[in-house]
Amino acid sequence: MSDDGPELEARLTEQDYFRPPTDFVGQANVTDPEIHDRFDENYPEAFEEYAELLDWDEHWDQVLDDSNPPFYGWFTGGQLNASYNCIDRHLDERKNQAALIWEGTDAEESETITYQDLYNRVNEMAASLKDVGVREDDVVTCHLPMLPSLPVTMLACARIGAPHSEVFAGFSAQALADRIDDADSDVVVTCDGYYRRGEFLNHKEKCDEALELAETDVDTVLLWTREDELADDIEIGEDDPYVLVDDLLAENERAKVDPVSRDAEDPLFLMYTSGTTGQPKGCQHRTGGYLAYATATSKNVLDIKPEDTYWCAADIGWITGHSYIVYGPLALGTTSVMYEDTPDYPHKGRIWEIAERYDVDIFHTSPTAVRMFMKWGEEYVQDYDFDFRHMTTVGEPIQPEAWLWYYKYIGDEDAAIVDTWWQTETGGHLITNLPALDDMKPGSAGKAVPGVKPAIYDDNGDPIESASGRAGNLVIEKPWPGMLQTVYGNDERFIEEYWQDFSDTDSDDAADWVYKAGDGAVHAQDGYYRVLGRLDDVMNVAGHRLGTMELESAVAEVEDVAEAAVASREDAEKGEVPDVYVVVREGIEESDEVRDKIIAAVEEEIGKFARPANVIFCDDLPKTRSGKIMRRILENISNGEELGNTTTLRDPSVPEQIRDQVQSD
Repeated sequence: MSDDGPELEARLTEQDYFRPPTDFVGQANVTDPEIHDRFDENYPEAFEEYAELLDWDEHWDQVLDDSNPPFYGWFTGGQLNASYNCIDRHLDERKNQAALIWEGTDAEESETITYQDLYNRVNEMAASLKDVGVREDDVVTCHLPMLPSLPVTMLACARIGAPHSEVFAGFSAQALADRIDDADSDVVVTCDGYYRRGEFLNHKEKCDEALELAETDVDTVLLWTREDELADDIEIGEDDPYVLVDDLLAENERAKVDPVSRDAEDPLFLMYTSGTTGQPKGCQHRTGGYLAYATATSKNVLDIKPEDTYWCAADIGWITGHSYIVYGPLALGTTSVMYEDTPDYPHKGRIWEIAERYDVDIFHTSPTAVRMFMKWGEEYVQDYDFDFRHMTTVGEPIQPEAWLWYYKYIGDEDAAIVDTWWQTETGGHLITNLPALDDMKPGSAGKAVPGVKPAIYDDNGDPIESASGRAGNLVIEKPWPGMLQTVYGNDERFIEEYWQDFSDTDSDDAADWVYKAGDGAVHAQDGYYRVLGRLDDVMNVAGHRLGTMELESAVAEVEDVAEAAVASREDAEKGEVPDVYVVVREGIEESDEVRDKIIAAVEEEIGKFARPANVIFCDDLPKTRSGKIMRRILENISNGEELGNTTTLRDPSVPEQIRDQVQSD
């Protein structure tokens, strides 16, 4: 890469440490302080510890085949089945234990699915998939919400060796069509509808439209029903490709389907994510390395045990749900909670009501959700009796202020917290503390997971000295088992997106290949990594390159602020200046006093050069359906440009409201 400006800066004040609770340390899955050294000294063979958590049909010949970088092979020669590892092998000991506890939109509607129930349902669905012609290696595209049908379908696909491609239920018909085409799926699985904020949404109509938009000729659409029968006003025409899943399941009652023995390198699933070209890219994950990595990190980082009740409040439509709702926890034989609706329906205590009802031990959520809980206020937490021993954040960097609120009001200052950095592409956690071994540090993701080798490079592609406190490009210097195999159907794009910027792409030596994460980060003197956000979200203010995470964290220091997003505004004098978009906490008035506090916080934490040009109060921020703030849209608003595509937003009306407000001021 070429150097096109000053280096990225990290100016956020370093935070104090918090010791993990003594009771937690005493029961933790990982307490060996030598684990990092052991993995470093025995790389890559130390990753056998991960693979040994699984049952294999054939033992692997080689832990890592790095003869053709960046197309690495993990546990090559080994054979296994993911569905068997998540269900069958647990039946002798815990067939009557809950595998999944599903909570519907109505607090009166819930379902406990034991491991025996899950085994029966997955077998019947696997037989049904085979009945409609799905064969080993066929990619099945799923468009399912947070209903039990989703993990059942995924595990049924895995059972017969058909990779699944789950498309988040909130995505549009066009997004679904694009992914059907890219995966060349002739079988799609969807449902008639589901509930959002208590209202039934017609989900089938998206699939109807996607079938018209897609170039691929879809032969069959398997249609699950939310209730016992097809919802009112939803019809299937004579020429439609829809087949009711309930009809197939009735024909396959008590069916048994032997799990297909898959090569460790056979694909388990595709997960589509955005790319620099704007076209979604299908991250292809392998069976052996991915499942071993998701299982081991669930055990080591999330501290999951079979007797736990664990709740990852993500959507299975994202990689977090794949790794840390379905594959990792089920492979460990634990009990997982699923919830259909939004966190504030029918009231703002709904999450904590569920946590109390099922006596949840481990809670896993996003910084976006934590900021939302902060906005509502701690009074919505205090009426419920729950006791988490471990809490996680995932999806984006968490501001120290949000971390401290989470620790105090959700964890009652008595839970271990791990912040996690990873990506769709990485399959599992890469940077995060092992909770019993390392002190907690608000705003920092922590140390590298054992065996993972992150580093910071400058824009010229040169390594920055470790623990220097200098910010730069976050990279990973060695392969790891959970990593994506390739971009589905496009090996060239795989290299272009992830490798070419910091690698010698003409080399056959794996040491010359370096994975580009696309995030800015700083490696502090204590060895902790702090992720500064996507490098796309960096601005150059008077010669200083600053990440939005640092600026937003400074704003979050103001107690009146619930959420903040910083966007870059072009400025003739400074080049760029920050605009701050703010949502205040409930009960707080938007005022000049709050505005002055925000400006003062930025000047104190970052410097007067970073003084915001504008502070704009909003009712909400533009977010994707996964909860990530779309700063690009705010940048367009700040610079008076067209908004661009807003179809992937949770509420496309939000940016319009903000733009109207900015233009009227």
